[in-house]
This record gives sequence, C-alpha cells and structure tokens, in this order.
Amino acid sequence: MKIGVISDTHGYNTSIKKIVKIFDNPDLIIHLGDNVGDVDYIRKVYSGKIINVRGNCDFSTDAPSERLEVIGGKRFFITHGHNYNVKYDLLRLKYRAMELKADAALFGHTHISEITCEDGIWLINPGSPHLSRDGRNSVAIINIENGSINASIEEV
Repeated sequence: MKIGVISDTHGYNTSIKKIVKIFDNPDLIIHLGDNVGDVDYIRKVYSGKIINVRGNCDFSTDAPSERLEVIGGKRFFITHGHNYNVKYDLLRLKYRAMELKADAALFGHTHISEITCEDGIWLINPGSPHLSRDGRNSVAIINIENGSINASIEEV
C-alpha cells in the first residue's frame, strides 16, 4: 500500500498536480491540515481516498483535529501537531501515539520534514510543499509492505 502525505499547503495549490504526480498513483492521500480547503483541489486531480485533519490555521471546518486510522494493517495517529507542541519536541506526540498503540504518528505544523522511529513508533512529518522552514519544499510517501512501514521524504 502506498500513502501520499502532505501538510501545510496554506492555499498554495498551484503545484497540486505535480505533488500527486510525485506520489505516483497512491492508494491514499493524507492531508495534515493548514488549509484543508486544498483537499478540494486535490480531488480535482486525484480520484482515490483522501483523509484529512484540520490544523491551527483551519477555521470554520468540521474536519477532526486528530484521528486514528488502521491503514494496511497498521495503526496511524494523524494530527496537525500544534496541540502536541511539536515545534519544541516530539515527546507529547510520541506518548499520545503510545497511548493509542499506534505504529506511526503523522504530523505537520513545523514546515520541516522529518522521519524518525522511536520506541517502535514512526514519527513522520512531510514538511510543507511551498513554505518550508528548512529550505526543502517536500511531501512524504509511506509504503506498507509485508507488514513493515517504510517512509521517505520527496522534494517538490
């Protein structure tokens, strides 16, 4: 199973086609917030399933702030990250993922891409495809094969 992960698009939807092409026919796209309205643009070029949560800049939306999803037999804790102070450290995020018995926590908010695995939990931030704070506009791709999670950051 292939999952495309995007966050912090902030209305910069001009490269949505390029991003979906980078994902290369994913089974699922996950948008981690800060302009969940951009999901409508993704739907114009991608007909598959999309999961999204709202971020700290998403107002007047009924999208949840976090969710737990079983995808490809793995448990994913999906959140924007601002409620877990991810700009300072990942401890609260990791502990919440542990409470939920998640295999992975997907988060955004920092605009900095990151993939780590701590105590058996993948912590994956795709960064931002337009407004990166580390000089690397990016998205993430997650593959679940043979019961294992593999993730990569792809530049936009």
